[in-house]
Amino acid sequence: MTKAVAINGSPRKQAGDTAMLLTPFIQGMKDAGCDVDLFYAAELKVKSCNCPNMYCWYKKPGNCCLKDDMDLLYPPLREAEILILATPVYVPLPGEMQNVINRLCPLMEPLLEFRDDRTRARFRKDVKISKILLVSTGGWWEKGNFDTVTRIVRELAEDASAQFAGAVIRPHAFMMKQDGKLTSDGEAIIAAAKKAGKELVQDGAINHETLDTISRPLIPESELRNIYNSLIPQQ
Repeated sequence: MTKAVAINGSPRKQAGDTAMLLTPFIQGMKDAGCDVDLFYAAELKVKSCNCPNMYCWYKKPGNCCLKDDMDLLYPPLREAEILILATPVYVPLPGEMQNVINRLCPLMEPLLEFRDDRTRARFRKDVKISKILLVSTGGWWEKGNFDTVTRIVRELAEDASAQFAGAVIRPHAFMMKQDGKLTSDGEAIIAAAKKAGKELVQDGAINHETLDTISRPLIPESELRNIYNSLIPQQ
């Protein structure tokens, strides 16, 4: 059975737009026979990475000198073939999520290689992660608003010599609901997110048409901009 770990970095946890997209995605993976462990970064007490001289690489390889809730994450991460990083777009990431990403360093080998004009490492032999995927939501209109978080996850995958399995993104995610309930567009996006999770497990990749359905515009850009600008307090 394929195993996966999903880390939801939203401070709003189950109540956030990120969970609204991630939940059906995970369900699709489970329907395809994948075992998924879900963690919330906001519920984990994870210190920032601040050890001297790369302790986890050169002094005690594979072991972090900091003792906190990352110890709960390391075992399932070592057993998972797929790592899903789910986050809303902040500037660029919520702080708790950034701490978790930084603390993945002990899972990587200290043996460096130079590939495609970049210095790269790779996951240790006891780490089974072969694919890393982004699931992300944002409030602004355009898909380009996800470029920074996508680049962070893609770089992490390439630095660890894993496959970047793509980005499941939903701009202006709050428009999927009206009066607290999913709209017909929202329901279609939820169904596509579930399909994307199933495709990832069954086919090894997500169909581009499925990704386009998830991220398609729900409102003209000018109309959304007017909504936001109307919220500015009058001086």
